Amino acid sequence: MPILKIARMGHPVLQRRAEEVADPTAPGVARLVSDMIATMHDANGRGLAAPQVHVPLRVVVFITPDDPEHEGVTAIVNPVLELLTEERVDGWEGCLSVPGLQGVVPRAPKVRYTGVTPDGKEIDRTVEGFHAVVVQHEFDHLDGILYPQRMTDLNKLIFESESRWFAPQEA
Repeated sequence: MPILKIARMGHPVLQRRAEEVADPTAPGVARLVSDMIATMHDANGRGLAAPQVHVPLRVVVFITPDDPEHEGVTAIVNPVLELLTEERVDGWEGCLSVPGLQGVVPRAPKVRYTGVTPDGKEIDRTVEGFHAVVVQHEFDHLDGILYPQRMTDLNKLIFESESRWFAPQEA
């Protein structure tokens, strides 16, 4: 399982829609997923999309620790996302392709996602909270969108080293 090079903001592979995978169960897809998981863990990430490792395919992996029913790593090929509410909740996000920065991004608090696993199993989940945020973030990569493009206030795009200025103040 080699560690793959992560594309950074500005690279063309991150700026376009990824292609559908013709055969989600192909051996090459399983190999890609295995390498993506190793790369995600090595980089201490919560998720990773194939375009982030220079592969323009609709494949994502992410950790789901806040969901006891699906604890561990989820891998999805050709995923589809449905936002289940018009409501948006602001939250801090970072990204392996935007190293050293974080920003406040409005996201739907509840989503439904579908797709297929590399072993051919159908996935159909409705999730909330942090799980929903991670899914939206990773699925955005498949459409050539990085989190700063979703931000509504660029004053809240900061270096991680300056996050102490945004910590909640005690009374």
